[in-house]
Order: sequence, then C-alpha cells, then structure tokens
Amino acid sequence: MAAKDVKKVVLAYSGGLDTSVILRWLQTAYGCEVVTFTADLGQGEELEPARKKAEMFGVKEIFVEDLRETFVKDFVFPMFRANALYEGQYLLGTSIARPLIAQRQIEIAEQVGADAVAHGATGKGNDQVRFELAYYALKPDITVIAPWREWDLTSRTKLLAFAEENQIPIAKDKRGEAPFSVDANLLHSSSEGKLLEDPAVGPDEIVFQRTISPEAAPDKATEITIDFVSGDPVALNGQALSPATLLARLNDLGRMNGIGRLDLVENRFVGMKSRGIYETPGGTILLTAHRSIESITLDREAMHLKDSLMPRYAEIIYNGLWFSPERRMLQALIDQSQHSVSGRVRLKLYKGNVICVGRESPNSLYDTRVVTFEDDEGAYNQADAQGFIRLNALRLRLGAKIGRRGGAL
Repeated sequence: MAAKDVKKVVLAYSGGLDTSVILRWLQTAYGCEVVTFTADLGQGEELEPARKKAEMFGVKEIFVEDLRETFVKDFVFPMFRANALYEGQYLLGTSIARPLIAQRQIEIAEQVGADAVAHGATGKGNDQVRFELAYYALKPDITVIAPWREWDLTSRTKLLAFAEENQIPIAKDKRGEAPFSVDANLLHSSSEGKLLEDPAVGPDEIVFQRTISPEAAPDKATEITIDFVSGDPVALNGQALSPATLLARLNDLGRMNGIGRLDLVENRFVGMKSRGIYETPGGTILLTAHRSIESITLDREAMHLKDSLMPRYAEIIYNGLWFSPERRMLQALIDQSQHSVSGRVRLKLYKGNVICVGRESPNSLYDTRVVTFEDDEGAYNQADAQGFIRLNALRLRLGAKIGRRGGAL
C-alpha cells in the first residue's frame, strides 16, 4: 500500500521521544490520521502524560488501557508453566509483552476502521519481528508502517532536530546521548545500549531499576509460601491474589532481597549478538517455586519430555511466534501436564538467592514408604533391581565384547 493510500493508522505509543517523533512523522509523511494506543503493562510510569502529548498533536482517538491482569494471566503465566528460559537464562520479559500489545493494536484498528498499524521498533532489534509477525498472524492484510526502516532520521542528532522543528518536548536527559535504553513491564526491566555495549565492562549500579544489590540485601532470609493450582500461582503467604497483584508482590520481595539480576549476551533473532541487563525479581522467584512444585507432582517422563521441549518453546516466544501453530501445539501439551501441579512451596529469599525449603501437594508422587532407608514393609523389592540393571547393561556388554575384538565404537 502506498503512503498516500493510508487513511488511518494505529500507533503503539509510549509518549516518549521516539514514538512522539514517529507520531508527528506519520502525520507529515503519510498525511494520515493517527490513533494512539498506550498499554499499561506495569512499566511503573504515569501514562496520562502520553494522553496529553497525543492531544497536543491533535489526535482525536486516544486509547490508554490497563492490561496488567490480562498480561500476567494470559501471557506470563502460560509461559511460566513451561519454565521457559531463552538460551538457558533469559526469562523473556520483553518478548512476552509484544504479542499482547500487537493483539490489542489490531483489535483497535478493526474497531476504528484503521487500515494500518505502526510501531517504534528499530531495524536492528527483535521487537520489529515480534510486532509484525503478530500483526500478520492476526490480520494478514494489514499494512505495517515501521518508521525506523523508512525515514532518514538515522541518528540521535537528526531525531532531536526533527523534534525541535516540530515543537516536540524533549526530556533533558535526551538532549545528549542517553546512557542506555530501558524497557519495562510488570515482569521485568531491560537495559541496553550505550555504556552497556562493551560486554567486558560490568554495569554500574545506576543501571539497575528493579533490585537492590545482593550485597545490600538484608542479612536475614525472608521466608514465604506460594500456592499453586494447575500450574499457576494463586496465593502468597496464604493470601489469595489476582495474577498481576501476586506478581507485583513477588517483585517487591525480590527487589528487597537482590533477586533476579542477569547480565546476558544473547543471540538476537535478526542475527547479531547483543548485551542486555535484565531484572526479573518476581519471575525468578516464581520459576524456582514452579519447578519445585512440579518436582513432586509431575511423572518422570512427562517432566523430562516437557524439559526437552522448553528450549524450543522459549525460542518460539523470543522470535515473536506467540500466535504460531507450533506455539499453540506446545502450549496444549504444557497445559495438559499442569493438571496435577497444585500445592504449596516454601521458599527462603536471601541475598540474590531463591532457595526451596519445602513443598507439599495432595497430588504428590513422592512416597516415603518407597524411598525410605528404613524398613519399607515390602513397598519396594530391592531384588527387582538386579534384572533391571542387567537388561540395561545388555547393549553395553555386547558393545564391550565387540570392542575387545577390535571393532570401532
């Protein structure tokens, strides 16, 4: 679709400098009506200024929506049922937020009769992929505008000059080179770029948004309990809480105990390596708690199969394929595994560590009569192990005989 053919576009709008420049640029370059959508995903910022900025630009249709409960219930919790970690470490805090924003953008586009959507992701990052794969999965014929891939504002200097020419307010810390870029939601915060670009140099303490340092954490452990029903946390210290409230409380507990910091060099979907500083205090606690309740409620082979699929599931989310058939298929398997994952986990939080000190469930597969070192009263016949071992050793014995005759392994 040519620029002149776009009549109305829904912009994912944060109210910051970049998306404010994009808003004005869309109005001038495309000559179209712009609808703004600002999502509250728990980033911890006041969103009304975004509404006022949009009004300043003459935007008539402005959407500012609190999606925190939807975010945690329908996106974060399903992902945590899988214990998803990208490249073994990253809890996917940015990745899991993009499909919800994109989904709501498409819904708004259909509601207001827009023929296009736009985002503020750059041409070097993963987010452009995540947004656009979601857009096309939900509305195949939608027109997508990605200003960073179109305009000639190729530097911070040019961006600031455009802002000044168009009377766009510029925060004082944006007039020079920003020290680093921050993205945040209820699950995590991430910091990238500028003074963090050298992976050999450790991050300064000013980088951290969500946690105190483990060294500054209390010298006494904080003890908590988390209750699960069918794989999802439902109560903290015996108090039933909504999904977003529970995660927020865990964030507070993680923050004061220095939990959830990660300095990661990851492989972006677009091909480059990037260094990021991530903080996921509540999510880090939740991961340990969920794995702990699974340890007594999941069958061995079910657990091992689920664990073997986790890296693929995490990669699917990282790459922006939340609405793909393969993610839905894996989600069905994961959700099926969680029917028995109910019970209570006791944890100690101490100087950056999350330590499980107890777990109990009405569905526990742990049988003290079987595992005891005392008299098990016939619950387990130790003599059965002899045949089990000999059958499993058969191929090893045959291979060893061939090896003695000079055969190759």
